[in-house]
Amino acid sequence: MKKKIRAVQYGVGPIGAAIVRLMREKKSIEIIGAIDTDPAKAGRDLGEVAGAADAPWGVKVTDDAAAMLAESADVVIHSTSTLLPSVMDQLMACLAAESCVVSTCEELAYPFRKYPKLVTQLDAEAKTWGVALIGTGVNPGFVMDKLLITLSAASQQIESARAIRIVDASKRRLPLQKKVGAGMTVEEFRAQVAAGGIKHHGLPESVAMVSDALGLDVDVITESIEPVVARERLTTPFLEVEAGQVAGVFQIARGLAGGEEKIYMELQMYAGATEPGDTAEITGNPTLTLTIPGGTHGDMATAAVVVNCIPAILDAPAGLRTSRDLPMCFLPPGARP
Repeated sequence: MKKKIRAVQYGVGPIGAAIVRLMREKKSIEIIGAIDTDPAKAGRDLGEVAGAADAPWGVKVTDDAAAMLAESADVVIHSTSTLLPSVMDQLMACLAAESCVVSTCEELAYPFRKYPKLVTQLDAEAKTWGVALIGTGVNPGFVMDKLLITLSAASQQIESARAIRIVDASKRRLPLQKKVGAGMTVEEFRAQVAAGGIKHHGLPESVAMVSDALGLDVDVITESIEPVVARERLTTPFLEVEAGQVAGVFQIARGLAGGEEKIYMELQMYAGATEPGDTAEITGNPTLTLTIPGGTHGDMATAAVVVNCIPAILDAPAGLRTSRDLPMCFLPPGARP
């Protein structure tokens, strides 16, 4: 029998905690440690920090990234930030430690158009050490890109693609509710949008991924963000939204080719959404539509996509990979290493 996959969790926020709890269920994975700079977490047992029912695990969280990365992990699960420039040093250190990386950084999901120089650096570093990395999750990484790409396999000709995702943010974690502006005034929301502080990151990356995968030749990607205003008072487990305040975002990304719309992606993510669901549609020969009533639970699915991706990234050619490149499948709890 091969040895277990040695894994390190980098970042133990709500998503990182969900990921390690799921990794704990997989017999093929051994969690050897975790990294987090929060003084309230460093030095504590990982199972306790993650809120696991079977804690303690006997695995410590450390704020010494260099020391933890020196422990020769096969894979580092990286969950610290949305923005690629802010995590470049972390990713480069993981690669230099000769570890593969699965990251939830949304901008890493398909960074080729926005960050070509950073792409070159990451790809070269990964190839230098013979490892691979990927940015993935539920969105980007699955619902509004990989799902469309998978659906296209049954089409002979494709004219356009669209995806619509409606999420009840009241059932999601506090950082996400804040990220979509829940509880702000409309004026505060617009100011934060202008400053780049309010939005769901990843839609332009999904548009680019789908365009390249389906050969739609998108040359312009546009994005708009508007507030969804609460019509009545709403209460979530974390905050209250008064009538007239912002409940979340209504975000649209479009991919244009020669001025013609080829890709349309709509995200409604707000507290109190009454008809959540995911729809992916390929227009062509034949036209194909897939709807997931109730939608894909973002936090649960993000952890699942990340953990299920581990065998694929370990088997992938060295370099920067994307959800478009890799097969995505289920890693059974009892699977052998």
